[in-house]
Amino acid sequence: MFKKLINGLIISSAIAVASVSAAQAAEKRCVPVGGVAIANFFAEGEGKPIIISATLTGSVSTAAGKITAQRKTATGLEMDLEHYFGKADGGHMLTKDKAVLTAVPGKDGRFMIEITYDIQKNVTRGSLKGYEGQFKSFGLVDLRDPNDMKGLVRYSGEMCK
Repeated sequence: MFKKLINGLIISSAIAVASVSAAQAAEKRCVPVGGVAIANFFAEGEGKPIIISATLTGSVSTAAGKITAQRKTATGLEMDLEHYFGKADGGHMLTKDKAVLTAVPGKDGRFMIEITYDIQKNVTRGSLKGYEGQFKSFGLVDLRDPNDMKGLVRYSGEMCK
């Protein structure tokens, strides 16, 4: 009788542990993303994308990208972008983004900017492998001089796997 009781407890414990492990494996793990980026923009000539290079603080340490399309709007500009973000530990991710630039009244060539970054699935590497999601930024850009375009943004959100 005692042996049956012990075997029953062992089997019940094993089933409980398996259930908890399966629930934990199915649980999404999310991490915050946030910091500041100081961006520089490089125009490479008519018909070529504008290249972006940035130094970042916070969750990621580097970014490079390009403006793939640009449209004038009633209040400023709208842009399609791609960014490649990197972490000091070797993690990388690619984002496809939409930026809305609102002209600052009385300040030609200067815009408030809001960007939504969509992390591309299956294009994350290293410590960021498997993460997906979306994060946002807001800030200011100065696009007056094609040889000295720059910006400053604050980014935040979360990514999950």
